[in-house]
Amino acid sequence: MRLAPIFISSLMFLFSAISINAAESVYTTLNLEKNCVFHSEYEQGVSAYCSGYKGYPVYFSEGDLRQMVRFGHVKELEGQWESFGQFNRVNTTIEWRIDNDKPYATILRWFIENSNENGEFDDNLTGQILVVSRVADHKNPKSCVVGYVDARANSNANEIARQVADSKAAKFRCSKEKPAYHGERGPLAGDPVSWFE
Repeated sequence: MRLAPIFISSLMFLFSAISINAAESVYTTLNLEKNCVFHSEYEQGVSAYCSGYKGYPVYFSEGDLRQMVRFGHVKELEGQWESFGQFNRVNTTIEWRIDNDKPYATILRWFIENSNENGEFDDNLTGQILVVSRVADHKNPKSCVVGYVDARANSNANEIARQVADSKAAKFRCSKEKPAYHGERGPLAGDPVSWFE
């Protein structure tokens, strides 16, 4: 009879390990010149439809030197903006978190262009933030920011970002929940701005 608790514990550990190992990362490149189609241009910005991961597209927008990126089968492209108050730009490598070949979250590095005390942009003050986003699917066609990780303030920023993606993205309620910083937040982490209609 004493073997029963041990057997049950072993099964629980096995299923837990399977669950953890089910999630994996794949990477794609965001190349605005090669794999994007610009569908609108205006005085201070552009919007583009880009290839992503296995039919899950990437939607890129820029306005007034501030950028926004959404992922997956987004139903409503208007009425949403998520970026930073400071001028910013995104990296070209997108990390997709995948479970059973279905993406549920992305991790994308953003560069925040902070200025010095004289109001001049300084490369040494550039912030680097890992932005975790929800991937829209046909069941829940909304994509939004789930959380932020300051890559300059946390040596294990990638690990933290994956934990946020795996634990929060799938059930995150866009426009209902507010994304937060996870881990340490330094002075160069930028000021998120967002609005939903």
